[in-house]
Amino acid sequence: MMRLLKDRVIFLTGGSKGIGLECALKYAEEGAKLAIISNDQVSLTYAISILGEQHLGLLADVSCAHDMEQAVKDTLLNFGKIDVIHNNAGIAYPSKNVHQTDETEWNNLFNINVKGIYHTTKYGLNALIHSKGCIINTSSLVGEIGQENHAVYAATKGAVNALTKSMALDYAKYKIRVNAVAPAGVWTEMLEEWGKEQNDMEGIKNYLDGIHALGYCPQGDVVADACVFLASDKARFITGIIMPVSGGAELGYKKVNQLETI
Repeated sequence: MMRLLKDRVIFLTGGSKGIGLECALKYAEEGAKLAIISNDQVSLTYAISILGEQHLGLLADVSCAHDMEQAVKDTLLNFGKIDVIHNNAGIAYPSKNVHQTDETEWNNLFNINVKGIYHTTKYGLNALIHSKGCIINTSSLVGEIGQENHAVYAATKGAVNALTKSMALDYAKYKIRVNAVAPAGVWTEMLEEWGKEQNDMEGIKNYLDGIHALGYCPQGDVVADACVFLASDKARFITGIIMPVSGGAELGYKKVNQLETI
């Protein structure tokens, strides 16, 4: 069976763990060649060890212009092209109100979650023009609906959504598609560690299952499957969308029990 991403080169930021690693595994399974960008050498080494040495691991910080310029150059030197830029790198902390967030925390969130997209686009656009490639941004449902005690994080994801739509319009003339995926809850190592710190893992699991209309909080593979679709020719006429991968979490309240209201 023909693999959906055979010989495509994907430049994937934040691809060494969590949702990013799930995406990397799915991309590789569908025949893609990967440049994995991460600022964590340990997880980067692990990711390449399970993906295979035919893929490229690059230690770099998406918030640093020089790092991203060099990462793009290294990817082109190694593979000769870039077909997809997937901006997945992001942070969600600190968990605070706006007035509690200090300037350094504010800047870190925006520099990684938003400015990182600026850097990859600035230095990778010419390669995408040549390949008529696409851009995928990892957003979040909170960019649309907000989230208590995560105001700045939600603001960055709102910015990602606006960027996605505007970039889709700007780059359509080059036949470059730009889309985003917007998960709700997803079980990652980071979320599991946070849950353990709250000393109520069962309560948190029940909560996270409950916010999804389909009744469970998924693993990152559901997001990866959506990204494979958006990166492939199956999505060749889709651009400027923020695709919910959320199990219906955005649809509204659901009944908390099965009792009929009389």
